[in-house]
Amino acid sequence: MIDYEKLQKFLKHLELQFANYQMAQNRPELTDIDREAIAESVIQRFETCYDTLWKTLKHHLIEETGLAEIPNSPKPVFKLAGQNKALPSPVEKWIAYANARTDTAHDYSGEKAAETRLIVKDFIDDAIGLYQTMTGTIWE
Repeated sequence: MIDYEKLQKFLKHLELQFANYQMAQNRPELTDIDREAIAESVIQRFETCYDTLWKTLKHHLIEETGLAEIPNSPKPVFKLAGQNKALPSPVEKWIAYANARTDTAHDYSGEKAAETRLIVKDFIDDAIGLYQTMTGTIWE
């Protein structure tokens, strides 16, 4: 049996922190360093959620589709999920999320992080859709 609790927790944390990030500009009591920390936290939570999501999806594919040979890498997992109609959105979007995850891990200028924050809302929506598909439950 697959444990979806960790994915649910990390996805909820990302969702809440992204909302906090969106509201940060309208909070005059925050300093620039506070806003920067909130923005950095969104990226860290994206990375954690993304990593948990693709690994959970891998286990889901093994148990639900019976696929025995699944590479231990996100892009092939997403491609297999797309081939098996397990993704709620086009596989190309998931590959873009994979690229964003790789970019944030290897770019220290902040430029890639800023680009990634632009797609976080779409990622959250797609991740919620995938969570619902995998678990058969409604996101709360």
